[in-house]
Amino acid sequence: MGRKLDPTKKEKRGPGRKARKQKGAETELARFLPAVSDENSKRLSSRARKRAAKRRLGSAEAPKTNKSPEAKPLPGKLPKGAVQTVGKKGPQSLFNAAQGKKRPAPSSDEEEEEEDSEEDDVVNHGDLWGSEDDADMVDDYGADSNSEDEEEGEELLPIERAAQKQKVREAAAGVQWSEEETEDEEEVTPESGPSKEEEADGGLQINVDEEPFVLPPAGEMEQDAQTPDLQRVHKRIQDIVGILRDFGAQREEGRSRSEYLNRLKKDLATYYSYGDFLLGKLMDLFPLSELVEFLEANEVPRPITLRTNTLKTRRRDVAQALINRGVNLDPLGKWSKTGLVVYDSSVPIGATPEYLAGHYMLQGASSMLPVMALAPQEHERILDMCCAPGGKTSYMAQLMKNTGVILANDANAERLKSVVGNLHRLGVTNTVISHYDGRQFPKVVGGFDRVLLDAPCSGTGVISKDPAVKTNKDEKDILRCAHLQKELLLSAIDSVNATSKTGGYLVYCTCSIMVEENEWVVDYALKKRNVRLVPTGLDFGQEGFTRFRERRFHPSLHNARRFYPHTHNMDGFFIAKFKKFSNSVPQSQTDSVLLCRSGWAAVVQSQLIATSTFQVQLILVPQTPK
Repeated sequence: MGRKLDPTKKEKRGPGRKARKQKGAETELARFLPAVSDENSKRLSSRARKRAAKRRLGSAEAPKTNKSPEAKPLPGKLPKGAVQTVGKKGPQSLFNAAQGKKRPAPSSDEEEEEEDSEEDDVVNHGDLWGSEDDADMVDDYGADSNSEDEEEGEELLPIERAAQKQKVREAAAGVQWSEEETEDEEEVTPESGPSKEEEADGGLQINVDEEPFVLPPAGEMEQDAQTPDLQRVHKRIQDIVGILRDFGAQREEGRSRSEYLNRLKKDLATYYSYGDFLLGKLMDLFPLSELVEFLEANEVPRPITLRTNTLKTRRRDVAQALINRGVNLDPLGKWSKTGLVVYDSSVPIGATPEYLAGHYMLQGASSMLPVMALAPQEHERILDMCCAPGGKTSYMAQLMKNTGVILANDANAERLKSVVGNLHRLGVTNTVISHYDGRQFPKVVGGFDRVLLDAPCSGTGVISKDPAVKTNKDEKDILRCAHLQKELLLSAIDSVNATSKTGGYLVYCTCSIMVEENEWVVDYALKKRNVRLVPTGLDFGQEGFTRFRERRFHPSLHNARRFYPHTHNMDGFFIAKFKKFSNSVPQSQTDSVLLCRSGWAAVVQSQLIATSTFQVQLILVPQTPK
């Protein structure tokens, strides 16, 4: 029936397969440490280093080397009591003469090393396994690793053994390829490689071979207009902008600058989907390189910003609460003590418990600037003439610490509902809501210390929020807005008390970048009322225009500030701050009559001449006889 199993003599098995693969701490640590010998040399694998050592030894002792199995081993000390024997396949096995046990060897790495030694027909010496301590390598359970490997080999299926052999062959081929590559790199000398000058010449030659840009013919332009290829259009835009930067040297013979500009205007309108009117205005406003940056910035939404309500909390507490909810944010900038910019959020930022509790207000970065320029003080009477949706009103209330009185007015009753909701949520208690046309305000109530006028405009600074502005605005819309803004601004100036001890200031702002809605309106107010422009107190932003094309404005308009999306990463905005120095209204020249003597016997014509500053009634009267 076979041998009986004696449980007392049963040999204890060692750890499992995974545990055997885990080497000692020194071996594992060596993988993460740099080579001690040469830090600058290329790091080779262990087998590659062995091969390099064998090649050096072979070249030094070429006469003594013999490829027969009975050849003497390479120089290297064997452990004490070890005897060198030759197996059937050629690789040597080291036996411990004292204990009569085979020396332990690793399962996979050693097999690869043995196969490498077979390929080279050189007997491998035990550099790595030649210590005396290795002769007694027995695991914690009393079983040697060699017997474990034999049992493990028996457990493997044939297909698994074939896969292991395939891996060994692939690894050997990869090492051989890496060695050949390193040898090739060593053979390459600085003289054989191309010099930097030759490479530079080659690069210059490539640049010279590039064909210069040529304006397409009219037929191709019409075809592009019908079925535009946006990639070609974008490339043509870049080429034309590059030519216009150095027009004298790069222009095509016989082509004028106007031809390039017309082609560029059509391509920009096609690529960015702008109307001809607005694009022409923008081309007059910006240089060409800055124009493309502005158009690109309008294609990207502005960052989400929020303002901390200091009536209820502090910015650090709001930031920590939102961070705990998975919101990635940062302080808005050095210029704001209450603003935060949100990069991304795992929760809806406008529906968090903190938002519903009134701890912060979603507000654009540019809309905080007018309130900072106005700088409301405590216990003042302030008018917000166009207040909806209430962001600026609530910001003024928190700066005033709910003291004084704020009159929040808006001509749109529907928009006032959002103002009421926001003021209740934010805890504002010093504000009165009114529904009047702003042009009637001096008659309704006046005598305010400060007035904020965020006038209705064309919205050309917030195209990223409302892309419809690209095509639905024309000259009439701009002039209509400018006329309304002039009327509102005069009413706002009349509502300010020039004798106020702390105030007498007015801030005019729009979310438009058109000169007709900004500098023209301000220049008109400077001529019609006793006011002057003062610095806004904002330490960034571009200065207002004192001259634009054929127009010349008041020199103090350099105190105004312009903000653009491509330079400040906020909505386009214009801010001007007035100081009223007299409550009297200058003598209106509308009713003045200019008498012109002529040879006519009677009044022949009465004509009303309108200008940007005043109106004159021209009456022709007969010349008196001498």
